[in-house]
Amino acid sequence: MRARSEALALLAGGGAADFAFRIAQVALPLVILRETGSVAATGLVGGAAGMPVLLSPWWARKARQWVDSGPRLAVVAAVSAAALALVPAAAMLGLLTPGLLVISGLLLGCGDALATPGRSALLADTGDRWVEGRAVVLLTWQDGLRRIGMMVGPVVGALAVAADLTNGLLWVEAATVLASGLLACTVRAERAPGGIATPSIRASLEGHREVLYGWIVRGTGCVTWFAFTLGLSVIGEERGRPGIYLASGMTGYGVGSVIGTAISLAIVRRIRPVPLASIAWTGMGLCWIGMGLWTTPAVVAVMGAFSGLTVVLGIAAISVIITRSSAGAERRTLLSGQSVVVSASSSAGMLAGGPVIAAAGAEPTLVGAGLLTALVAVLVLVRCETAGYVRDRDHHVGRAA
Repeated sequence: MRARSEALALLAGGGAADFAFRIAQVALPLVILRETGSVAATGLVGGAAGMPVLLSPWWARKARQWVDSGPRLAVVAAVSAAALALVPAAAMLGLLTPGLLVISGLLLGCGDALATPGRSALLADTGDRWVEGRAVVLLTWQDGLRRIGMMVGPVVGALAVAADLTNGLLWVEAATVLASGLLACTVRAERAPGGIATPSIRASLEGHREVLYGWIVRGTGCVTWFAFTLGLSVIGEERGRPGIYLASGMTGYGVGSVIGTAISLAIVRRIRPVPLASIAWTGMGLCWIGMGLWTTPAVVAVMGAFSGLTVVLGIAAISVIITRSSAGAERRTLLSGQSVVVSASSSAGMLAGGPVIAAAGAEPTLVGAGLLTALVAVLVLVRCETAGYVRDRDHHVGRAA
């Protein structure tokens, strides 16, 4: 079962790299602050890393199709590992500067723009070779491993920082990313036939209107995400309990997302994908409203858990749409487009989030963000039903005759 071993290698490598990233995120701002003395510099790596992803529809159209095998994914991982090692190496030598941080971030962003959709596409292709319908299973568990990392990684990182292993965490992340690439070297190439034009994201959406609907609801949820993270941070600070509300919400969200991963495959087989995605983000919007109206740590934890569960179901639904209606270069392009949607909408929300919370207050912002998320999801559901998108007996997504 070569396909099975390849899938496990991709899952293990991706999960380990993401877990190392969650741990190192606790240490990175501290290293930068200690070495540069600048609070503003702490966000340079993350900010710079987002730019290549946002611009990838223009520069990465052909490059993302190049990442069609395990060895090529390993090359991208090696570049990312070098970019990650740049920061602790410069800190060790006393040469860390804002310019170097920007360079590191840009290299990381280029790697992420290619590796994230590349790994997902390879995983889905491997699932297709393994057994019919296994692609969405593998993508769901890939997302589940990422969410476990979100829940556990920061705790491990905080413990390591307390043990004075701050710089070492950055070296560990670089080594883990390199190892994840090496693990993928056994994955065979999924080459498109010669002479086929490389599709753009816009062109790939033609005939895949249901994918666009899924991106609209997911993108809206990413835009309003700031109300959850920034809003709860502000509420904790204002009430003299810094970190308590955000910790409650994120812990609940992590637990709920893990539960959602375990049950999502059974649910996506029974409910049409676009309606499921719409219902999922409607549920998330209602959770934001609940947090804004009844803001206590217990309510925030429960609402966070329910929102984590629903979001996972929504993401699984979109994965079903993409994997069952596309393959090869087209699938790789759609997965790249999804990465751009998530990155761009999240960045836009975080950029606007601070001023919105400052003007309206954290609790009203949570309520407003919830209303917007739920409204868009319901409108997409109505539009989907009106347009007549259905699932045929073979569970393929298509337009009703």
